[in-house]
Amino acid sequence: MFDAAFVSQDLLPALNRGLLVSIALIIPSGLFGFVGGVLLGCVRAFGSPWARRLGDAYTAIIRGVPLAVQLMMIYFALPKIGIYFDPYGASLVSFILCNSAYQSEYIRGALLSIRQGQIKAAQALGMDTLQTIVWIVIPQAARRALPGCGNEIIYLIKYSSLAHLATCMELMGEGKVVASDTFRFTEVFLVVGAYYLVMVTLATWLLHWLERRFHVPGFGAR
Repeated sequence: MFDAAFVSQDLLPALNRGLLVSIALIIPSGLFGFVGGVLLGCVRAFGSPWARRLGDAYTAIIRGVPLAVQLMMIYFALPKIGIYFDPYGASLVSFILCNSAYQSEYIRGALLSIRQGQIKAAQALGMDTLQTIVWIVIPQAARRALPGCGNEIIYLIKYSSLAHLATCMELMGEGKVVASDTFRFTEVFLVVGAYYLVMVTLATWLLHWLERRFHVPGFGAR
């Protein structure tokens, strides 16, 4: 049974500290990951052949190697060659790199879905390739990719729990410490799970609102 005193006096203060760290990881990782995904998606869709191959190789490596391994490499292996990150920095870099690779897949598909007629019309109006991509293609593609990119944000919220592997004491890390000290694993992880459920629910609501707000008229049913 739940011990109300334990939950209110010991567990919640620790989890609230971890929640702040989790939010400080999730928000910048999501923002920079989306920007990185747009840039990488543009390279993979419109870049030169060698740039496309590099972009595809990066994406294949990041998607093929578990995030936990990437995080451990950044935090524990890079110092061997003189590159150091604190726990928060290593977690943030790892999440941004991973999120960018996955977001680029959604962006690339959305970019390629834009009709060639629009691109040719922009060029006929005197716009060069860069202007066409920035002002015609990307605004439409970003809106079309929003559902998929939003889904990746949900995953980001959940895999932010891996940051404790690099000793970054976010929500899961704080929960593990309390559980190890008190041996109340059931109570601790039920509450930790509730925290993540609330974050995912709020993010889902926000993403659905953004989808409706930026929906492309005539594209898909609403």
